[in-house]
Amino acid sequence: MATSMTHLFVTILLVAAHTAFAETNMLQDLCVADLKGAKVNGYACKDPSQVTPDDFYYIGLAAAADTSSSPMGSTVTAGNVEKIPGLNMMGTSMSRIDYAPGGLNPPHLHPRASEAIFVLEGRLFVGFLTTTGKLISRHINKGDVFVFPRALLHFQHNPNNAPASVLAAFDSQNPGTQSVGPSLFGANPPIPDDLLAKAFGVEAQVVQKVKGKFPAKK
Repeated sequence: MATSMTHLFVTILLVAAHTAFAETNMLQDLCVADLKGAKVNGYACKDPSQVTPDDFYYIGLAAAADTSSSPMGSTVTAGNVEKIPGLNMMGTSMSRIDYAPGGLNPPHLHPRASEAIFVLEGRLFVGFLTTTGKLISRHINKGDVFVFPRALLHFQHNPNNAPASVLAAFDSQNPGTQSVGPSLFGANPPIPDDLLAKAFGVEAQVVQKVKGKFPAKK
């Protein structure tokens, strides 16, 4: 009897899981995001009669971005659902990242997506950290591809005297980005100094100095 009940329970779970997965798929041809409408875990669909070709078009990744005003020497240009409303419910997006000579895209993670980069120009040193603290890294060149697993800390650095650029692809329409420095030292409200000092094994004065480099988020 117990075995039969276990089989029944497992069957119900599998059916429920399959149903939940199936219902995350679109039930129509498209669902262009209504960027001005209510937002509940994503965007509602725009009135189909108001859909235009421009909802699926974006020129923002065509040219290199200005990196001169970036303190890290890198600029990310997003091509997500907020720039391309037609991506809504499609589970994909792109970005372009441009690096000045010596530029760095500092350690960060994407909570909702894995990332694959394709080198358009230049040479980069890239890597990610596993949850066991192992660094997976290497140099990549023009035409190369490198993949960063979902939600793992990763970075890209241009150690050369020439600019570099990549195209990044994500398996989410809105992957999100959380950078280590600004998140910890620019939080709003701020994380207490003594907490950060203990976590990093430094004096509170050091924490205050680092916080001065990361303005609090609004």
